[in-house]
Order: sequence, then structure tokens, then C-alpha cells
Amino acid sequence: MKRSFWFWLCFVLSIILATYFAVRIIMTAMGHGAAARVHSISISATPRGGDLNAVATAAAVAPGTQTYSVDLNTMAARISAVPGVRDAAVRRMPGGNLSVRVKMYTAVAQWTDGDAFFPLSADGTIVRRPGTERDPASVLFRGPLPDDISEITKAAHNLVGNIDYLEWIEKRRWNIQTTGGITVMLPEKNPAAAIAGLIVLNERHDLLGRDISVIDMRDDARILVK
Repeated sequence: MKRSFWFWLCFVLSIILATYFAVRIIMTAMGHGAAARVHSISISATPRGGDLNAVATAAAVAPGTQTYSVDLNTMAARISAVPGVRDAAVRRMPGGNLSVRVKMYTAVAQWTDGDAFFPLSADGTIVRRPGTERDPASVLFRGPLPDDISEITKAAHNLVGNIDYLEWIEKRRWNIQTTGGITVMLPEKNPAAAIAGLIVLNERHDLLGRDISVIDMRDDARILVK
């Protein structure tokens, strides 16, 4: 008898809870009730610490917007179009809230068009709005870029105080233009090793401080100086 009582009690409670949640879901889907409206949008970013004002603007919805009228894919695409955003995802949360998660690019260098300076990610993507001043601690690029500048950027950082800018020549190799007006022609293969060798020569012989115009390092067997 006791078992029968508890069974029916649990059964009735289950029916009541199922009905309650079904009604809430239906009301929300029809745009009724507090949970049917967007009350807040939370934004989190990886890595942390960047300016998310542009992301918040792209994610904004009009007051009173129905939760299920928001196209999450469209919102995510709009957020992904913000400079500096690598990827974006939007989820509906309980209580009529939306959660936005973004992955941001990290600037590793700068690119210039001659007037402004654009922060670049490792794949050459412009990650923030341009500035009018150069960052003296960043490697600077000009002209077209390959899909990956991470290796050359890392190598060039060791010589950053002597570098004016780098150029991608004929889509196959790099030239370094030094602050002293010297053009350093790097080889196609292993330009990082060539930069390391250039650093050693400069430390021993003050090569970049001499009155020369070209250092040709394209031949592995010898270095030509003009």
C-alpha cells in the first residue's frame, strides 16, 4: 500500500513538473513571459584583456527583442566580422539571456601602408584598427604578405632595433630594409638562420653600421656586400 502511495505521488508530481516546464517552453517560444525576452548579453574573450566595445556593439539587440527571434548564426557572423575577432559563438541561456564567446587574434607585428600602422596576427590578419605611430618594439612589414609570418617575425625580433621594415619579394623570399638604409637580401630557404648569421656578423664587425647599400645573403656559400 505504501509503495502504491509513493508511486502515485511521484507520478503526479512528475506530471505537474512536466506540464509546468512544457507551458514555460511554449510561452517562451510564443514570446510570452520574462524568459522570452533578451535581458542581458554576456561576452567572454580568449585571450582576456582586450577592448570588447566593438564586439558588444555587434552583439547588441533592440530592447524587448524576443529570445527565439534572434538568429544565433547571423549574430555570430556579425561578431566574427569585427576586426580582431578570429571566431565567435552565441548560445541561448536560461532566463532569456545570450552568451557570446569570442576568440581574438594576438598581434605579433605591424604592417604599414606608408601612413598608418596596422597590428598583425601571425597569419597576417589585421587585428585592430590602425594607429598613426609605430611601435618600436614590433617588427614592421610593407607590401603583400604570405599566409604565415610567425617564423620570420620571431627571427627578426632579435634584430628589431636595426630594422626599418621587411618586404616579401616575388612571393618567395624576404628583404630587410635597415634603419641605416641597407637592403639585406635573405635566402628563400631558412631565412631565420640567415638573420641569426647576420646578427653574429654585426656583433663582430659592426656590419650594419658601415657605409654599404646591399648585403646579399641568397647564396649559402658566400655573402656579397656592395
